[in-house]
Amino acid sequence: MVAKAKPKVSALTELLARDKDDVAAHAARNKKVLAQLLHALSGENRTQRVAAARAVHSLAIHDPAVLKTYGAELADSLERPEAQTRWEILGALEKVVAVDARVADKAIRPATTALHDAESGVVRLAAFRLLAAYGATTKTRADKVWPLIDEAIRVYHGDPEFPAMLIGVIRLVSGEASDEVKLAAAERMLFDAEHTKGLTGQRARRIVACAPKKRRRKKKAE
Repeated sequence: MVAKAKPKVSALTELLARDKDDVAAHAARNKKVLAQLLHALSGENRTQRVAAARAVHSLAIHDPAVLKTYGAELADSLERPEAQTRWEILGALEKVVAVDARVADKAIRPATTALHDAESGVVRLAAFRLLAAYGATTKTRADKVWPLIDEAIRVYHGDPEFPAMLIGVIRLVSGEASDEVKLAAAERMLFDAEHTKGLTGQRARRIVACAPKKRRRKKKAE
């Protein structure tokens, strides 16, 4: 009896079967491997998309500059149906924004959609933190994303992810946001700063403390 030959395993399958940090380190050194990862993000195989997204997120954590010219590919991957691919890539973009915020220019629309994901709080949180990180880089970007962030603060207040969302707001108002955005954030969080305990209260007070002092005193006097 002739033994059946084992089906060939593709190079991509072998690559994605490895540890995500190992794959990320390989991609950082080898543009061909990086191209394979980015191609997998748009492939038909859900398992491969998730594995590729995990490796890309790891790459963004350890060597974000490698990804700064791939904004279009990363933005496109935010259209995938499974939540994990989207939250991994949103997390990757958040890391790369610190190196070059332009990488997220094409991701704002899908990130806005992800901010209102009906099924995954992890996706909503990742989208929120990306938008906040993007806004922290310039006054113009802060003005662009603040209405989205403000709405999310109101809608998701009290959700399990809300205290973690406030880390994004702290990053926004600690960055290059305009005085108007910093003041608006302080006003939005003032009640929590004065009345809420725990992490939410602590982070709310940090947000309020970032408001321009003269404008804050004037507002209180009114």
